[in-house]
Amino acid sequence: MPDEKGSLAKHMIEEHGVSQRQAYKAVSLPRSTGNYKHKPKADEPVIDALNKVIDKRPAIGFWQSFHRLRLQGFAWNHKRVYRVYTKLRLNIRRRNKKRLPARVKQALYQPQNINEVWSIDFMNDTLWDGRRFRLLNIIDDYNREVLAIEADTSLPTVRVIRALEYLKEFRGLPGMIRVDNGPEFISHKLDVWCRDNKITLVFIQPGKPMQNGYVERCNGNIRKELLNAYVFTSLTEVRQKAEEWMEDYNCSRPHKSLGYIPPVQYVRTL
Repeated sequence: MPDEKGSLAKHMIEEHGVSQRQAYKAVSLPRSTGNYKHKPKADEPVIDALNKVIDKRPAIGFWQSFHRLRLQGFAWNHKRVYRVYTKLRLNIRRRNKKRLPARVKQALYQPQNINEVWSIDFMNDTLWDGRRFRLLNIIDDYNREVLAIEADTSLPTVRVIRALEYLKEFRGLPGMIRVDNGPEFISHKLDVWCRDNKITLVFIQPGKPMQNGYVERCNGNIRKELLNAYVFTSLTEVRQKAEEWMEDYNCSRPHKSLGYIPPVQYVRTL
């Protein structure tokens, strides 16, 4: 209705030379309403910033995108960013969590310093041609930093030790390493190596993966943001993308448990 009255008033002004005051009074429309011009919100900077984040990490959701923008210095509030996010149809469907029966939970030890506790675990996937490969993931439980992602078709105990020896050169070694009961971890070679380096090797209970919850959470991110996000044709591609993902995860990815700052920055702030 206001649009019709406004059109009629403008016709009277342009065609018959009636003044604005008289025209708007004749159609019973306030001049402020008739002269109002809609000013579209300048969302182009938000769109550009969101597209840059999503192009690099297509599997992340809204809150990861929002906090990444905050870390980059953008001060837009979450309501505006979410409006643009949904306008671009970037919403990612998420599976509802299955309701599980109550279980007896064991408290997960929380370290107070870096190099206090590391967690190690394996993951499996396949290349485009069907060849299977494995990932060896090593994280520091204190700040959730990913220390290494080894990728190969076979990762026996000697490769686990070699990865730890490499980390020893520039990072040092932890006081404790938490692992599951896989054959690579129960090996006598790893037990001897840990005793020689004064490391306590801690095994979780069989069938209780959340007793190694920090690395399991990291594995979930690797699965969603790396393995499920790309099609790999060679191990070289896997290693290259894993290196890029690890750099982003440690230096740019905001972590809710760390106050929405990256692991490397979290250590620097203490």
